[in-house]
Amino acid sequence: MSDRKVTKIGVLTSGGDSPGMNAAIRAVVRTSLYHGLEVYGVLRGYNGMVEDDIFKMESRSVANIIQRGGTILKTARSKDFYEYDGRKRAYDNLKKRGINGLVVIGGDGSFNGALRFSKEFDIPCIGLPGTIDKDIAGTDFTIGFDTAVNTAVEAIDKIRDTADAHDRLFIIEVMGRDAGYIALHSGIATGAEHILIPERKTDIESVIASLQEKEKRKKLVNLIVVAEGDEFGGAEQVARVVKEKMPNVDARVCILGHIQRGGSPSCIDRLIASRMGYHAVECLLTGKHNVMVGIQNNKMHYTPLENAVKAKQKINEEWMRIVKILAS
Repeated sequence: MSDRKVTKIGVLTSGGDSPGMNAAIRAVVRTSLYHGLEVYGVLRGYNGMVEDDIFKMESRSVANIIQRGGTILKTARSKDFYEYDGRKRAYDNLKKRGINGLVVIGGDGSFNGALRFSKEFDIPCIGLPGTIDKDIAGTDFTIGFDTAVNTAVEAIDKIRDTADAHDRLFIIEVMGRDAGYIALHSGIATGAEHILIPERKTDIESVIASLQEKEKRKKLVNLIVVAEGDEFGGAEQVARVVKEKMPNVDARVCILGHIQRGGSPSCIDRLIASRMGYHAVECLLTGKHNVMVGIQNNKMHYTPLENAVKAKQKINEEWMRIVKILAS
């Protein structure tokens, strides 16, 4: 807690974009205005802070954006912000406007920047978990994850139709960097026979043995969902090994890529983004500073930023057992 009174709030989006960021921006702006605070948008993340690309926002600034993907504030990575001189310029740009509170919507890298900035210049920061990867501890969902998973599920369902028509094996790569949640959730939801994620060591020989056993049973339609950060090397590498071991299998690769990052946010993402944005402003007003706003068991949960950047979500063992049993 802190007794510092926040009167002007800056809001920015940083790191990779995710569906629902606009809903969070809208909630921050309108909650700030409701409480009589001034609110400023920072364009292109920390870059905009360093380069003084900051503008005052009004209620109409966020009209008709809740349904839009991406972020109206743009996002970028800032090399200058890694250096103290860059952060000092950013602080000076906030100070001349009287901005004394900051809401950062992004992932763990964004929170790292916010934590360092806050410690150096005594600007209270609130983090909102905006990332499709769901790789941040302290919240059951991150803004954008639900939309990304639904996008992947829709695509994989369509791929299964083609797989079924041609008796093919499809190896589908989804996003997630070094987190396997999109692969896990979309793989279970689409009935994938195998799900390969970075959190578990890939036993490729076991995968091959399973495919060979299914081939004997004349089960020719198989889906393997691979997280892009899987330690084995992604869909292309898995396909190469499968073709070496099973040359008669018609195996195809499909990399879903950035379609998972775009698109209109789902209802869940709009709701959690709105809720988190509202509580971010409430935190700054009540002196609950330098925390990440999350939701656990449908209740607001506040994680100190220093813990949010250190911890990672862990895959529940129950999920892995479910994958094994349902794919058998």
